[in-house]
Amino acid sequence: MTSRRPTRMQTTLGAAATLEGVGAHSGLASRLVLAPAEAGSGIVFTRLGRGDGEDAPLRAVAGNVTSTDLCMRLGAGAASISTIEHLMAALRGLCVDNVAIDVDGPEIPAMDGSAAGFVEAIEEAGIVALRAPRRFLEIRAPVRVADGAAWAELAPAPAGGFHMDVEISYAGAPIGRQRRRMRLTPASFRAEIARARTFGFLSDAERLWREGRALGASLDNTIVIAKGRALNPQGLRFSDEFVRHKMLDVLGDLALAGAPIIGAFRSYRGGHRLNLALVEALLATPSAFAFVGGEDENPRARRPAGAWAPR
Repeated sequence: MTSRRPTRMQTTLGAAATLEGVGAHSGLASRLVLAPAEAGSGIVFTRLGRGDGEDAPLRAVAGNVTSTDLCMRLGAGAASISTIEHLMAALRGLCVDNVAIDVDGPEIPAMDGSAAGFVEAIEEAGIVALRAPRRFLEIRAPVRVADGAAWAELAPAPAGGFHMDVEISYAGAPIGRQRRRMRLTPASFRAEIARARTFGFLSDAERLWREGRALGASLDNTIVIAKGRALNPQGLRFSDEFVRHKMLDVLGDLALAGAPIIGAFRSYRGGHRLNLALVEALLATPSAFAFVGGEDENPRARRPAGAWAPR
């Protein structure tokens, strides 16, 4: 069970957790061990089983991303770990700051295509507070990136906390145009987006299979769409499961900023590449953010004169 813990203190797991499964893109088996880590460690993946006898630690930060093609991939030298976004979303959504993750395989297992399996494992291991204050990344000025009609932005949040406003647009049923807004808390994460599964079109899957990709994708871990409907026998978990899953991806991608964000995120037709570009643009604009919290009782206490204020 999850422990009671103050949100202003850093956290880690109370015990180790092990998960196994198949990667959606590689089709290869993978085994994860999530273990407690010291305050200030952050989220660190270690790639095992490469055959050269050397472990390769990879800190989950934007600077270590090597690809956003279909998923987020971390890499350094010859080592890489793919499809980290759903696990990262589970850790951020449940306010877990420090975890050491051993990965025996090239990719994080797809599980059921959502973050639900990771949430279950994390909560079974327990979440415990550490004797160190949490540091937040507070948005002080808007930052925006665009690619044609698609765009994403971060802006100050008048009410504090982290807010998401995500809109997607696909031609025809069953997706069409969907938009959802939420304020992130562990409770809202569990209830609203943790169980939302990844999705794709059968026509695209057939092309990817011919290219040797999406080899582990199936009706067990992907909502597959063809002829205007989902082919999965169990149907959808939410009527707007598609936009909810995009919110899950946003949460996992923005976790690569390196600290929980205080701010408001909004996007239209976004994706991994645009989300990463937004994090990179933010970190390249020092005037747009500040790291706050730490020893402060109120993580917004360092707001300078003239900065945004609640309305």
